[in-house]
Amino acid sequence: MEEGNQTRVTEFVLLGLTDSPYLQVVFFVFGFAFYLLNITANSLIMTVVITEPLLHTPMYYLLANLAFLDFCISSVTVPKMLSNFMVEKKTISFGGCIAQMHLFHFLGCTECMLLMSMSIDRYVAICLPLRYVTIMNDGACFWLTSSSWSVGFLYSLPHTILTAKLPFCASNRISHFFCDIKPLMKLACSDTYINESLVLIITGFFSLSTFGMILVSYVYIGSHLMKIKSSESRQKAFSTCVSHLTVVLFFFGTAICTYLGPVTNDSMYKDRMAAILFTVVTPTLNPIIYALRNKEVKQSMKKLFYRSAVWWPS
Repeated sequence: MEEGNQTRVTEFVLLGLTDSPYLQVVFFVFGFAFYLLNITANSLIMTVVITEPLLHTPMYYLLANLAFLDFCISSVTVPKMLSNFMVEKKTISFGGCIAQMHLFHFLGCTECMLLMSMSIDRYVAICLPLRYVTIMNDGACFWLTSSSWSVGFLYSLPHTILTAKLPFCASNRISHFFCDIKPLMKLACSDTYINESLVLIITGFFSLSTFGMILVSYVYIGSHLMKIKSSESRQKAFSTCVSHLTVVLFFFGTAICTYLGPVTNDSMYKDRMAAILFTVVTPTLNPIIYALRNKEVKQSMKKLFYRSAVWWPS
């Protein structure tokens, strides 16, 4: 399409992680292995939570939502990254690029909110155990998850609209393995001050506020655990909280470092490395750190495998 003397960009080229054919094969093998482990582990957690009545509790309800989110976040970016390792033409349409960016930030913000909801659940379970059933009822669980998804969508919407309206009339080569806000802003041939301010203000507010609320909840949890006399009860609660806090630090650490920094050539390289952790490694480690080492989940998986073996035709 022509607009004055400028030619509008109708597709983008994803430069990916490396130009080396050898490294592309290595990255494909490792990326495919992580993605396969991701979809297997997270699908298994969702199946176990749905099929096992003993896991129909707020904690595991939220955990199943986290597994679904991790599955979706990787599926938005990793398949395209893997296919680009094996093809010469590494392009994505303008519409596909904007859609990928929207879904990535929609799901990422939803996971921020969900992790905060999980910290609230742990706070009530540990600090207010006698009121847990009353507070964390079905309505509260539905409200926490539905509000997480709604806030995630509303957060991503202004980023998507403003980025889609930017004029891309020069280079169409994105220095990344998927479409993200900062690499797209760098290609725009107009002032991106509003876009950059929006990323800094909105992303900064959501990431720092949710991270801060999670830390506050764990300060209260920690102070409460110090008062528990039973070492066994304290150890069990401590193990659950450490697992959750590990996930939180890994997730928010990469997100804050990526989106609250300036848009420079040096930051683009660091952002790609952080994005690998965010989209490939973290969604794969979450079920291992948070669920597969959980005693109740492992017992439910054994039951599921046993039922599958009984009903599997010989």
